[in-house]
Amino acid sequence: MTDSCIRKSKDRVTADNKKLINNDRTVDCNQLVPIKYKWAWNYYLDGCANHWMPSEVSMQRDIEQWKDPKGFTPEERHVIKRTFGFFATAETLVGNNLVLAVYRLVDNPECRQYLLRQAFEEAIHVHAFQYIVQSLSLDEGEMFNMYREVDAIYNKDEYTMSCTDGVLDTSLNIRTKEGLQKFLKNLVGFYGITEGIFFYSGFVTMLSFGRQNRIPGTCEQIQYILRDESIHMNFGLELINGIIDENPHVWDDKFKSQIVDFIKNAVKLEWQYIEECLPKGILGLNTQTVKEYIGYIADRRLERLRLPKQYGYENPFPWMSEVIDLKKEKNFFETRVTEYQTGGALEW
Repeated sequence: MTDSCIRKSKDRVTADNKKLINNDRTVDCNQLVPIKYKWAWNYYLDGCANHWMPSEVSMQRDIEQWKDPKGFTPEERHVIKRTFGFFATAETLVGNNLVLAVYRLVDNPECRQYLLRQAFEEAIHVHAFQYIVQSLSLDEGEMFNMYREVDAIYNKDEYTMSCTDGVLDTSLNIRTKEGLQKFLKNLVGFYGITEGIFFYSGFVTMLSFGRQNRIPGTCEQIQYILRDESIHMNFGLELINGIIDENPHVWDDKFKSQIVDFIKNAVKLEWQYIEECLPKGILGLNTQTVKEYIGYIADRRLERLRLPKQYGYENPFPWMSEVIDLKKEKNFFETRVTEYQTGGALEW
């Protein structure tokens, strides 16, 4: 099916005829209604409700704290810069995969509605790190090129990008078992691993600074990014499970074993990254506790994919759940209410 999906017909689209992928000629991908996958539409509405912009967040206190020579230890500055260096380009990699690969192959209109919202949010996240880096007067070349200069970051990015090349091939046929498995591995790589595992050591590290009211503007933006990424991940895992339910033949024991190994190898890369970022303990964090947290959330992703847990760790940072669950209007680190611009405030 092409992206236009337009054909002349008096037969109206019905919800029963819709599928997540590989829709036949009875379905026009331009017709949102009737909605079959209400969960996809609800994720779109949730994303819109969480709207925010980086420039709305004040960075004044962050600037003052960062300029203070005694404000951060060398170890703290190291882990903050590594976090910025990873996120600055990882968000772009996710956005490019989304626009160039996922959107082309998922031809269900309600899912595409959410994918458009997610693509916009990825752009906001890239904007956020540019805004943070610029505000703190960090070396932009160092931050945005770090993914090519630091092995621990490069290895993470290369690992998820390795499953993209085949999906970008326009001759890929996801009506075949092999083609669909390749696409599902790509979805697991970006939704389950990059957004579901690789981002989380950065989240827990940065939000630990926020819990001490340090670099509060940066941590407020990280909190909003975490909120967005939680929705991205949940949408993606539900999409994967939905595709499997509609195409059960692809989810054989061999492929499930490959996906488990795919996730386990990602955890090893994340542990190596943690060792590089946190050679010494800071803020009550140490390499071992963060590794346990990564194992804990990896088990959660495996469970969502209906695969067996591999690590068995308890959550060493239960406060992270509170950050995700709080409503966006409330700043987790302070008690003020964040105001958002509306259309009436725009200049035309």
